[in-house]
Amino acid sequence: MAKQAASNRSSARIVQLRKGATVEMVRLTCPDSAQALKIAESFGNVVVDSDGIRDDHERLLTESAASLSEGLGEKAMQIHLQRIVGAFVGSAHGAGQFYSRAVSEARDATAKASNDARDEDLDGPVGYDSAAQRKREFAADMGIQAHSLRMAAEGAIAAYEQVIGETWKPFDRPVENPGASLDRKAAAAQMDALG
Repeated sequence: MAKQAASNRSSARIVQLRKGATVEMVRLTCPDSAQALKIAESFGNVVVDSDGIRDDHERLLTESAASLSEGLGEKAMQIHLQRIVGAFVGSAHGAGQFYSRAVSEARDATAKASNDARDEDLDGPVGYDSAAQRKREFAADMGIQAHSLRMAAEGAIAAYEQVIGETWKPFDRPVENPGASLDRKAAAAQMDALG
């Protein structure tokens, strides 16, 4: 009984954190400028202005912060920008994960299509692309989108550093545990009943 009580006390002190997406996670999942250019050239997609996207988002957030500076204190500005940059980074990370899945599906479909013995993976009728080709094109589109969102996130991070003067880090919020307060209330009621 004493061991169980001791283990409950020690586990009650552990605060779990819900980890936010980091810029490193975005860079691992989203194509960089060189890869986005290669995708665009290989698939005939639009070549996006990576530096322009980054610069526009940096300017957008710094101008927004300047207009809010009279109404927000230093800490409020930091919290506000923390949330905005977190949204940009989270969006880019989600797009990067989706792009990674699309690439995996395109690789699988392309590998299956290269097997001459599989009838279901043969090219479609004349004038229609094969399923593998459609998956490759979809992955390419997702790559360009993920890259664009990466550049927007990097611009937002640069704006945060410029306005706040610190490197942006994701906010790790504690995981809410509503059962813990209920347990405390039940324990208090039980102790009250005991006298």
